[in-house]
Amino acid sequence: MDLSMGLPSFIPHGRDEELSWYRKIDEGPWDGLAICDRLVYGSWALTVQLAAAAAVTERVKLWTAIATLPTRNAVHFAKEMATVDQLSAGRLTLGVGIGGQGEDYAATGVETSFRRRQMDEHVAAMQDVWSQKPPVDGYGPVGPPPYKGGAVPLIAGVYGPKALARAAHWAAGVNDPNQTVQLDGQKLSDQRKLVVKAWADAGREDVPHFSACMWFALGPEPEEQFTRHLGEFFQSYGADVTENYSRASPNFGAEGLLNAVNAAREAGVDDLILIPTTADPVEIDRAREVLGI
Repeated sequence: MDLSMGLPSFIPHGRDEELSWYRKIDEGPWDGLAICDRLVYGSWALTVQLAAAAAVTERVKLWTAIATLPTRNAVHFAKEMATVDQLSAGRLTLGVGIGGQGEDYAATGVETSFRRRQMDEHVAAMQDVWSQKPPVDGYGPVGPPPYKGGAVPLIAGVYGPKALARAAHWAAGVNDPNQTVQLDGQKLSDQRKLVVKAWADAGREDVPHFSACMWFALGPEPEEQFTRHLGEFFQSYGADVTENYSRASPNFGAEGLLNAVNAAREAGVDDLILIPTTADPVEIDRAREVLGI
């Protein structure tokens, strides 16, 4: 199982900390660097972070975990992601989904009723761009193409049977969006089986890539760090939601991280993305020490 480290996307920090995270992750032994996405929040712009990471790093895979696709212009986003893929020499994997924040749709004026269909349409439009199909009659294609030609690898951040069936027509794999707060090995294993079945039902012979994300906390007071982060992230949902999540989650602390990583490995996860709950780059060193890598 590959292990990727996320950036502290939802935590206030500055330029020096951001660059330190890029470099420390790229030093290894992490397999990937992941960036999360949220519009109506204090987080940095995912596309700009990706471009910076592509320029600063040399080795690690670059992930989006997960980019909210329907709120974006498909042609523009395809051009941006192909550019990042060129900058990174083909290291980009693009995780996309419909997101869980209605305020992001309200802010961009995008209707939420048809967002699942919109995502499929956006994917088709992006693939046309990457294949160099001109979007306007009488004009040339939108460049650049992806670094290796073809398309940027797409991972679907989806869950239900209908969503999995749709994703099986265009994705290279699936990221389970339900493990972020409380990673459950049995649920991961069950979900992986559903993903494999969806691929088979679609007539595909390839094995779908299967990944998951989880928050973790290893600071001096890991439980307090974890709970504080959840409170800030889920503030708009109310205190009860944060309290329920915090009480249910075992993800904080060294034992919690080790147990979650082992459970994901046993469940057949191909890539586990660890999302920090602090902007302190020392958290990367703590994670390496706990995991013995």
